[in-house]
Amino acid sequence: MNAIELLKNDHVTVKDLLTQLSESTQRAVKKRTELLGKLEMELAIHTAIEEQILYPAYREAGGKEEEKMYHEAKEEHRTVDSLVLPDLLNTDPATVEFAARVKVCQELLEHHIEEEEEEMFPQARKLLGEDRLNELGQEMEQMKQSMKKELASARRAA
Repeated sequence: MNAIELLKNDHVTVKDLLTQLSESTQRAVKKRTELLGKLEMELAIHTAIEEQILYPAYREAGGKEEEKMYHEAKEEHRTVDSLVLPDLLNTDPATVEFAARVKVCQELLEHHIEEEEEEMFPQARKLLGEDRLNELGQEMEQMKQSMKKELASARRAA
């Protein structure tokens, strides 16, 4: 699977988890907690494979516009990873505040996904070509599987 297809599949998964979270009720504390755990894991892996594999290749192959988009995308990741998600994780799932924070997280991530899929990915296709995207996709898939194993064993140990 090439890098862009892999990331688009991840986007579908993340959007689905966010939809389920936003449609859940205050009484569904267990469901909200489970969904939030899955979302946290998916975002951690997705962000890592983008920032360590695709983004550097994209930046290297491009010019000033790609450099700008690279930094903007990383900043959007930082906003979610450092501010929005930690707040959400520290919010009682049985509250209205939780639902509001899910909504903000969903809006930020949907905006980010839209920019990647409509701007960055088409440009990456042109700059990198199918062969390079296939190579990157293999690297990303290996890293993804390795991270899933690490996170799963860390959760079992906790």
